[in-house]
Amino acid sequence: MKRPRPFTAIVLLLLVTLCNISMAAAQPPQKPNIIVFLVDDLGYSDVSCYGSDYYETPHIDQLAESGMRFTDAYASSTLCSPTRASLLTGKNPARLHITHAIPIQGYRRIDGGKGTPLKDADYVMNLPLEEVTIAEALKVGGYATASIGKWHVCDDLAYYPEYQGFDVNIGGNHHGHTGEHFYPYHGRWRMAEGHPWVEWNTLPDGEQGEYLTDRLTAEAVDFIADNSDRPFFLYLSHYAVHTPIHAKKDIQERYEQKAPDSLKGHVKPAYAAMIESVDASMGAIMEKLAASGLAENTIVIFASDNGGHGRQTSNYPFRGNKGNFYEGGIRVPLIVRWPGVTNRTSVSETPVITTDLYPSILDMVGLPLMPDQHRDGVSLVPVLKQEGTLAREALYWHFPNYVGTGHPNPATPLSAIRYHDWKLIESLEDGTLELYDLKTDQEELYNLASSNRKMAKSLQQMLEIWRNQIDVQMPEINPAYQKTEK
Repeated sequence: MKRPRPFTAIVLLLLVTLCNISMAAAQPPQKPNIIVFLVDDLGYSDVSCYGSDYYETPHIDQLAESGMRFTDAYASSTLCSPTRASLLTGKNPARLHITHAIPIQGYRRIDGGKGTPLKDADYVMNLPLEEVTIAEALKVGGYATASIGKWHVCDDLAYYPEYQGFDVNIGGNHHGHTGEHFYPYHGRWRMAEGHPWVEWNTLPDGEQGEYLTDRLTAEAVDFIADNSDRPFFLYLSHYAVHTPIHAKKDIQERYEQKAPDSLKGHVKPAYAAMIESVDASMGAIMEKLAASGLAENTIVIFASDNGGHGRQTSNYPFRGNKGNFYEGGIRVPLIVRWPGVTNRTSVSETPVITTDLYPSILDMVGLPLMPDQHRDGVSLVPVLKQEGTLAREALYWHFPNYVGTGHPNPATPLSAIRYHDWKLIESLEDGTLELYDLKTDQEELYNLASSNRKMAKSLQQMLEIWRNQIDVQMPEINPAYQKTEK
């Protein structure tokens, strides 16, 4: 048998190589991975790139330097459960009728309901399984999905993440916080005096001295490693910096030696240490992406679910805090890093809101939009690409409930609208209007409702039309109300 001539062998080798290259080129590139990095109760200026000179967040700052930072991003609510439900569904909390932190229903009825002019409106206590969550939408597109950390959009186990499109659920349950940020992560809570105590452990295992933020980060890193060969969606929802304020001692001690920022209200070392641990989590995630060769094919979204707790931090430069609907209660940090698309250190002043994340994620990864599902959000892709504006004039909030007195200046039933630079808050108790020009008065110090009645009336009518369109639940008059003199 004759041996192939050298020339013939070379040609055959070249043909095989070209065939392999052609086959590789025919393979579509892997869809971008998605990480939503959600922090609980993080205030607007609780990170350095949003203005703090006390809290240290170098890794989050670096994310902003490689992505787009939004100055006018809003949470869908001033409380956690409504915002989280809207993130998962793309729907306004008022449309979902999930308007309060679960399960605080009846919080103001403890005194027999005599203390409030309106009855606290009933609301949905479990995110309906009929909703197509962002996780379920991504699974159809071939994504592995994980929910790691706080869940808090249900009151029953049958509505946990594993029943809402997530392959993995670590630490997610129906509780709004962890009782301890250190192992064994024991929680004990009751709605009010006389109500039964509820006890739980946020995670079933761990090691002595283990810190929850670090543990959730390690679980997230493992998930990335296990799914590096396929597109994944990681919903990393930290319990920090929600109360109780538990910090790692060595970090806290360093802040105790640091001059506080009294002007901006950033003065608490333990709270600062919790923020730094969250920042270290971001650093670990980004390091893992880089080491795995995934950094340039992973979209990272950093956000908070509402404003900072008023007894722990200041939402400088804004008025208000978690628990009310002034800017400090609902304006939050938002950073989107989309490799190859977002320009370095880009900043957008476009008003955006939590519901926009659902359609934005679908749009960014090339999956079909689902307008019947995420009907209250719009894709931010034109803004992220700096190629256009959003076809939307107003943002809306509706809160037909009462917030407990654990927060300064707690909200009473209200609706609110931001229309361009104007913001109106309408009290549902007595119809009182507050009108602010955010362009000239971002601290909401000057109520212009009386001096600009035309604008106030116009925005009030827009609110009324919107409420009717989405069929909100309204509070009812409380016949048991007994007004007391202050």
